[in-house]
This record gives sequence, structure tokens and C-alpha cells, in this order.
Amino acid sequence: MHRRSLIAALLATPALARAQGTWTPDRPIRLVVPFAPGGSTDVTARLVAEAIAARLGQPVVVENRPGAGGNIGSEAVARAAPDGYTLLMGTSSTHATNAALYRNLPFNPQRDFAPVGQIAFIPNLLVVNPEVPARDLAGLIALGKAQPGSLNFGNAGSGTSQHLSAAMIAAQAGIEVTHVAYRGGAPAVTDLIGGKIQAMASPLVEVIAHVQAGRLRALAITTARRSALLPEVPTVAETIPGFEVALWNGIFAPAGTPPPAVLRLSNEIATVLRTEELRAKLAQQGSEPVGSNPEAFATFIAAEIPKWAELVRISGATVE
Repeated sequence: MHRRSLIAALLATPALARAQGTWTPDRPIRLVVPFAPGGSTDVTARLVAEAIAARLGQPVVVENRPGAGGNIGSEAVARAAPDGYTLLMGTSSTHATNAALYRNLPFNPQRDFAPVGQIAFIPNLLVVNPEVPARDLAGLIALGKAQPGSLNFGNAGSGTSQHLSAAMIAAQAGIEVTHVAYRGGAPAVTDLIGGKIQAMASPLVEVIAHVQAGRLRALAITTARRSALLPEVPTVAETIPGFEVALWNGIFAPAGTPPPAVLRLSNEIATVLRTEELRAKLAQQGSEPVGSNPEAFATFIAAEIPKWAELVRISGATVE
């Protein structure tokens, strides 16, 4: 009798698992982007929102809540009802860098969120004004060593990925550079094109059109592999062995969100990231789709936090 009961329980397990894993939204879902409209994070969020809305049968409405390096929007989601209807498009800034950069972070990037799934990796591209005599990264390093402090590297603000990437390159290359912080990436790129600064490590999507038009010269890409968009541009690691800085983004829910909701959302995100249509759109931005499950994403974040903390330490950046 005991054996028959055990068999019956085992046979019932898949049905029970399916029941527990079922979640169907019955109203619109809000996807908070903690940065301004038009940036790479916002563009990616809208692509993903549109794709998963069709599969969930409910609108996924993107809401931009910029400010404080992504902390304002992130905190809003951390404090939202954990019901699956409020999500965050988080990034390596909101869930790794800011933990080391801000002395009083208003949320805990691990404790206050339920990771749903990573969306993509995004490379930074090291670019220079065409008037800079360096034709490659080795040439830029030689220039930096010959004229210490003469190279001005622009960035989108102290502690941003542009700042940290450039600081890491300078530190590992053994050169002294001057970091010039701007209020966003766009004005920094404008001054780079105008020759007011000499170099910048920028998200590829924000400078590729200028590279293709000849307004900027690409020297190296910060990810471990070359970009399919610019296959002729070497990685930084080809000159500085072991170097790798990859930005990333992903979807988060408030901590305590029911596992069935997290699982359904994660599965749908992974599914759309396997479609040729969405992969092609992300590839146009230079992004490399991922689509990891919640457990893998949580493990990835745990490893990223100390890595970005080290970059912050090297850069010396702090934000009150």
C-alpha cells in the first residue's frame, strides 16, 4: 500500500509542478527603465517589452524613471508590490557598480530583487578623435606614456561604465590620463568629435554611426570577443591580456514575487531572445543576447558585484 501511494505521488508530481508553475497575467505589466528615454537601456527594454507582451497576452508598458545613476527607478521597483506586475530593466550599473559607488544605496541589489533573466551583454568601444595620431591601442598607450596626463578621456559621469572602462585600461596599461566627466554620454561624444577631448570608452551603440561615418576612430572593444558589427576592431585583451569589461542588462522583479510569475516571465524572455527577429534587432546595437534563467542570473550577479567594485576602487570614483 505504501509503495502504491508513493507511485501515485510520483505520478502526480509533474501535474502539481505544472499547476504551481502556472501564472497568467490579467492586467498590464509595468517595466521600469531607470534611465532616460532613447538610451541603449531604454531601446532594449522596449524591444523586449513588445516581444513578451505578445506572448503574455497583456501590454508591457515601459516607464522611464531616471535619476541618481538608475537608483530612483530601481528603488521604486524594490518597494513595489511583489505580484509580477512591476518589473525593472536593471543593468550592470544598478545591480553591480552602484553598490560600490554610492555610500548610501537605497536598496540592496541582491536582497531586494528577484532576478528574472539576463537580456544581453553590451560592449564598450574605445574611440578617439581622428586627429589623435594613434592608429591602435598600442599606439595610444605609447602616446600616453610619452606625454603623461595629456590624454583626456570623456565619460558620461563619474563612476559610469565609460569612466570605469577607461580607468581600467589606463591602470592596466600603466599610463596616466585625465578623466573628464559630462552629464551624459551624448555631450561627451559631441566634444570628442569636436576635438575638445581625445578619447572615450563608450557603449558601442552610441558611437558606431560616428565610427562608420569617419567622425571617430575605433581602437578596441572591451568585451572578450570581437563584435560582429566591427569585426576588424580588435579587443582590448589583444593588447592587454586578460582585459574584459562587459556591460549587461536584465529583468528584475521585487523580492517576494511568486516563483510561478518569475518563472513564466523568465521563460517568455528566454523564448523571445531565441527568435531571429529580436536577436537581429539587438545585434544592430552590438548587443549579445543571453536569456538566462533566474538561478543562473543570480549567480552571475553575485560574481559581478565584486568585479565592478574593484573597477570602482581603481577609478577612485565616489558619489554621495
